[in-house]
Amino acid sequence: MKSHLLALAISLAPMGAVAEEVGRVGVDWVGNDIIIDAFPDPKVQGVTCHVAYFDRSVIDRLSNGNWFEDPSYSAVDCTQTGPISVGDIDRGDDGETVFSERQSLVLKSLKVTRIYDAKNDALIYLAHASELTQGSGKMSISVIPLP
Repeated sequence: MKSHLLALAISLAPMGAVAEEVGRVGVDWVGNDIIIDAFPDPKVQGVTCHVAYFDRSVIDRLSNGNWFEDPSYSAVDCTQTGPISVGDIDRGDDGETVFSERQSLVLKSLKVTRIYDAKNDALIYLAHASELTQGSGKMSISVIPLP
């Protein structure tokens, strides 16, 4: 029971950068949308990322009977928007979460993880779903070369 409460608390805690919605594209007549958010990397000055994800409408949720499920599809692209200044980042192989947004009440989050590639002097941004019950193989990456 304690592990479930801990998982709930972790999933509800805000992580990483705060995103701003910069685009919303309607994809069908029931109100499903693709949302595009922009966020600056909180520890790397001069890098801004855009993440796109699917947002299901209330009509779609009601008609399909799976109220709490959202697709895990996402895409990310990051670009240099100013002089790059790398702060105190996690340089481990598993990287560091720079953005997280809940995709359901408890079970799923969309995350963007930054990984430092020391050999190639680059930052890798990985968009992926994080699910409590199972992982997701759906992902997208963007790479920023460091000067």
